[in-house]
Amino acid sequence: MRASGFSRREVLKGSGALIAGAAYSTRVMSAAPPASAVTPALIEAARKEGKVVWYTSVDLPLAERIAKAFAAKYQGVTPRVERSGAERIFARIGQENASNISAVDVVNSSDAAHLIVWKRNGWLAPYVPEDVAQHYPAAHRDADGMFASFRVFLCPIGYNTNLVKAADAPTSYADLLDPRWSGKIVKAHPSYSGTILTATFQMARDIGWGYFEKLATQKIMQVQSASDPPKKLALGERAVMADGIEYGMFQIKEKGQPVELVYATEGTPLIVGPNAIFKSAPNPNAARLLQSYMFSAECQQLAIDHGGLRSAHALAKDKPGRKPLSQIKLMQDDPVGVEKSADAIKTRYAQIFKV
Repeated sequence: MRASGFSRREVLKGSGALIAGAAYSTRVMSAAPPASAVTPALIEAARKEGKVVWYTSVDLPLAERIAKAFAAKYQGVTPRVERSGAERIFARIGQENASNISAVDVVNSSDAAHLIVWKRNGWLAPYVPEDVAQHYPAAHRDADGMFASFRVFLCPIGYNTNLVKAADAPTSYADLLDPRWSGKIVKAHPSYSGTILTATFQMARDIGWGYFEKLATQKIMQVQSASDPPKKLALGERAVMADGIEYGMFQIKEKGQPVELVYATEGTPLIVGPNAIFKSAPNPNAARLLQSYMFSAECQQLAIDHGGLRSAHALAKDKPGRKPLSQIKLMQDDPVGVEKSADAIKTRYAQIFKV
């Protein structure tokens, strides 16, 4: 199930040396630029451009809410949201670049490895919003100022409370291998979803590919997007989800739907979704203005309250009723590792699940 004719490796042909490290560690090319504040001059320059294009894998209702809030705050600058799965965004940008098309201003991906690729290709523009410099930990900022963590979320297990009693609910990935869950599990696909690609990498690293080989015998309902499993649970089409977006579960649960989250005893995959500006952005000033807005405490709180996301912003606050990250055992993010093994992960997954 390949999103396009472009693989990650094909996009990278001739792009330069390999990098090493973990998390956001990439080869430092220079010092990050000074932090940039939102000034009247920047706002006026953005208004002259009049628009800004954001490619994103953020859930569409939240992406549109952010765009609407930005447009209200900076009247005269119209944002256009181009929403798709992270892997399709990655392929689209590779195809546009190969065709010398400059269409995207700001990008967000739920696969942090994409940003490493784009940085290595020399496609990103350095820009450090003031909020990032002042309120974001180093682990969530690129050393060269090319990108930072716009959103943070998890990829948990979940279940439908009408179909599964709390006492019987799975508490671990190992529990999902119990024969009683055969034909009752829904799962998303790493060839479409950057979230699931990242989660699959972390799980294969921490608990082994043998787990997936056993899970594949459970007659899994396979869907594309990481946002689909929570929806299938709410509709009662499946009793349990093996993976899916935490923020989707929050949103559905807080609307009174019969779903519950499970943070597996083995650890829960941590997903980081960075934002960056493209060097070839057709609206560079509007791009900087949007990037600054998206890393502000205002926008980050909007993403938490209405989008169910986590935030690396020091001033952002968790919504009451949601389990704090400090109380959850997490698997560690490693976008460099994901980038190196992405194609192999997709191939092996497809072979195991025969999809």
